Amino acid sequence: MKKVVIVIVSVFIGNASVQLAFAQGDAAVGRSKAAICATCHGAEGNSELPMNPKLAGQNATYIAKQLMDYKSGVRSNQTMSAMVLNLSEQDMQDISAWYSSQQVTLQGADPKFVELGESLYRAGNKELAVAACSACHSPTGRGNAPAGFPSLGGQHAEYTLQQLKDFRAGVRQNDESSMMRIVVERLTDRELEALASYVSGLH
Repeated sequence: MKKVVIVIVSVFIGNASVQLAFAQGDAAVGRSKAAICATCHGAEGNSELPMNPKLAGQNATYIAKQLMDYKSGVRSNQTMSAMVLNLSEQDMQDISAWYSSQQVTLQGADPKFVELGESLYRAGNKELAVAACSACHSPTGRGNAPAGFPSLGGQHAEYTLQQLKDFRAGVRQNDESSMMRIVVERLTDRELEALASYVSGLH
């Protein structure tokens, strides 16, 4: 358990330093810049396709980091890499500010996963030394904007599940200090599915 605590602290410090590198974006300017993103993510950031993430209400620091990671190649996705190719850092900050200012639409958790999902999210798994998700993403799923931890509430369960599986498989590696990979590496497919479903209804 001590190892988990150390990782959380180190990631918090690391993400806090990342946030300081971002200037404030302009949401009004970002609205027009984000027009091209609407095809996949929706005009206000509430995507209709479950494999495309909702960006509405997501903290701006997190969005900007992901855009920069796509541009640098730290996070891999052919479509997103092409979309950010010509974006400046200011463009990314403005787009992030716009989406962050919007209201996410809520999903509904599958009843069969609520009990398991809630247990893992709020208490983790002490036997496996798996930390509670709520420690970083907050009890309501709103995340932790100062630390750069993303909001999860209302996100498509399908998208969240794919990200959890990608972290577990090491396909996605842009988590600070391997924190997400450490948390999910011992969780089963059913546990990941329960978590993804549960957080889709958090608010």
